[in-house]
Amino acid sequence: MANPIHQFEITPIIPIHIGDLDLSFTNSALFMTVAVALSFAFFWVATRRVAVIPGRLQSIAELLYSFIANMIRDNAGKDGMKYFPFVLTLFLYVALGNMLGLLPYSFTFTSHILVTAALALVIFVGVTILGFARHGMGYFRMFFPEGAPLLTAPMLIPIEIISYLSRPFSLSVRLFANMTVGHIMLKVLAGFIISLGVFGIVPFAAVVGVTMLEIMIALIQAYVFTILTCIYLHDALHMH
Repeated sequence: MANPIHQFEITPIIPIHIGDLDLSFTNSALFMTVAVALSFAFFWVATRRVAVIPGRLQSIAELLYSFIANMIRDNAGKDGMKYFPFVLTLFLYVALGNMLGLLPYSFTFTSHILVTAALALVIFVGVTILGFARHGMGYFRMFFPEGAPLLTAPMLIPIEIISYLSRPFSLSVRLFANMTVGHIMLKVLAGFIISLGVFGIVPFAAVVGVTMLEIMIALIQAYVFTILTCIYLHDALHMH
């Protein structure tokens, strides 16, 4: 049976070395590029000829636009709409990263903690800067809920600080863990199909079921990652 961990190995496609610095173009970078290219190509094709009666691609683009716009309004308020391009890009990037990994001989770049951690840190640092830019030092009030008794401050403030600082960890680990575990399960089940021969019909049926589940999880995780970003954006704009 093939090693189920082997699918996560990063391999260089175009080796690039500058001194001790390794800047090689890897399989991970390739599928990141593919995700960005697919996002751009989809919206370019869907919107190059906008019609009053939309075609299929334009309808999908409009539904996606409305879906993300409503998510931002519901969770970050109207002020959050100025960050719509970032949120839409984030959703597409994560969703495509998750979905592309389900294709044979592909690579799931969202299964690497460094990738998900980098995304989470960009969001965390961005909303923190936004919070201080909008509220100044008053942003520190976020760590003590309004209306709470002053005597509870020694207990509540550390809890709120720890909760705030844990945001990038929860964002990155949740996405990384779900993608990694799901793909390992698929690889293991696929290995049983070949090794069991005729009796491989049972693991084959399991692979089909798990694949359907993984497609749903891939989209749900992209949704969760994005909606949590909107919630953090709300805190930066409006605090608690």
